[in-house]
Amino acid sequence: MNVVVLVSGRGSNLRAIFEAIDAGTCSAKIVGVVSDRKTAAALDLAAERDVPTRVVPLRKIDGRERWNEQLAEEVGMLGPDLVVLAGFMRVLGAPMLRRFPGRIINIHPALLPSFAGHDGPGDALEAGVRITGCTVHVVDAGVDTGPIIAQTAVPVLGDDTADTLHARIQVQEHRLLPRVIHQIAIGAIELDPLRVNTPVSDASRSLTVPDL
Repeated sequence: MNVVVLVSGRGSNLRAIFEAIDAGTCSAKIVGVVSDRKTAAALDLAAERDVPTRVVPLRKIDGRERWNEQLAEEVGMLGPDLVVLAGFMRVLGAPMLRRFPGRIINIHPALLPSFAGHDGPGDALEAGVRITGCTVHVVDAGVDTGPIIAQTAVPVLGDDTADTLHARIQVQEHRLLPRVIHQIAIGAIELDPLRVNTPVSDASRSLTVPDL
């Protein structure tokens, strides 16, 4: 299964996918890495492995709609079967969702539907919860609102800061995301593009989720 990974930062989840592929536990091939930031360290990680990279910056002069069109075109030229958002800090618009219906997944550092948005660990601490975690979900037009595929719980410790909690969540992200990609690749998880906008409570009807 050909995968394109979208990144904005250092690429720790990208590295985890590469390592799972190397270990034979993820039946996928990364055919491209795309970033909205030319300084993203994840681009260097991809280049070290001779994986094609693209940069599509969001410029005010172009506008968000044009950026989404450019992003969809660049990703499309790489020929993905699946698009994976791994620390990609932009909300995708209609051009991407139309181009890859039901074929975009995201990893989020919280147990959705709780604590959607850019600071899941910080929001969990502020809310005083004792359990948080990470979620892999299908991307739809909302912010972290698509059908849930799989989750892993992480305890919140009494002395946690947002940084220490996020670091422990990332350990689980690095395990969960490659597993989900593998399960999609072998057909154990079926993504249904006709039900991308299904509410989270109905997600189990549109996704076959094995015991990960």
